Amino acid sequence: MTAVTTLDTSTARTSSQGPRGLLWAMLRLHRWALWFWLPLVAVGAGALLWAYGPGADAAWAEYHKAGCGSTTATGLDCDLVGPAYTRYDTVVGVGAGILALAPFLVAGWAGAALIGRELENGTAQLAWTQSVSPARWLAAKLAVPAALITAGMLVLTLLHRLLWSTDGQLREAMGSGHWYEGTTYEANGTLATSYALLGLAVGVLAGLLQRRALPALGLAVVVLALLATVLGTVRPYLWPLKTLTNKHEYPAYIGMVVDEGALTSTGARVADPICVDNAKCLADHDIVGFYRDYHPSSHFWPLQLVETGIVLAVTALAVLIAFRLLNGRTGAAV
Repeated sequence: MTAVTTLDTSTARTSSQGPRGLLWAMLRLHRWALWFWLPLVAVGAGALLWAYGPGADAAWAEYHKAGCGSTTATGLDCDLVGPAYTRYDTVVGVGAGILALAPFLVAGWAGAALIGRELENGTAQLAWTQSVSPARWLAAKLAVPAALITAGMLVLTLLHRLLWSTDGQLREAMGSGHWYEGTTYEANGTLATSYALLGLAVGVLAGLLQRRALPALGLAVVVLALLATVLGTVRPYLWPLKTLTNKHEYPAYIGMVVDEGALTSTGARVADPICVDNAKCLADHDIVGFYRDYHPSSHFWPLQLVETGIVLAVTALAVLIAFRLLNGRTGAAV
């Protein structure tokens, strides 16, 4: 009776510590990546918090010191960017730049260190001969980094949105920073996090395909860059456009301009003949007005969510292919 009880207790203790052991083994193995990620998030968060507080205050003080911001303000000084705003804008760029660069760092690391190096050195195969199945090994390789990456990216995204929601007047006064610009657009919504998860999935798949660290790193970064380029190209067409027209000149810029040109008397859209104010030239080309297709700021979230859905769908597909590939090579049930 005592022997049976002891055996059951030992077995229960071993099984309960299994997942925990795999988790801590992963964290120990990739501790340098963790220690790189945490300071990177801290630097980005610190930059955005500084810009939100002291940086914005200094830029405003500089702006008002030049006599700007009042109805009677005139002069060229109000159109110039001073050193305080330059510092502010640079630090904001650092925070947003970390959000933009993170997916490529994740992809390279996932391909080289997380998967490629372990397959190249044989440590993955050794783990599979122990108590860890290939499917469970890959699931842990995806789940643990995904949780840490998501947490860090969400912190930086929320801080960037906090900054963006409060410094609108400052950006407008300095004539910089539009909501649809690439880095700002991705950092202000769900895209930064979804692209980071895509980088993880692409990196893992590249590592399984190449089974060597350096080739996997290069493949992961190149594939992610291609996917990001394609999605960035089709981004303006993921939601219905709005159109403005004007008889005498182009409508004002009020958002993300996607297309523009001239209108004929039949309503056809043609390339602008560049007649400017030449009435004869306009008449010769039958130009009766001009148009601009654009996205207003109210389209920010629809565009974000549609692209995020596409990115996450591609991420899920990459993960599925990775499991199928591992299953085919090891013969393990996924």
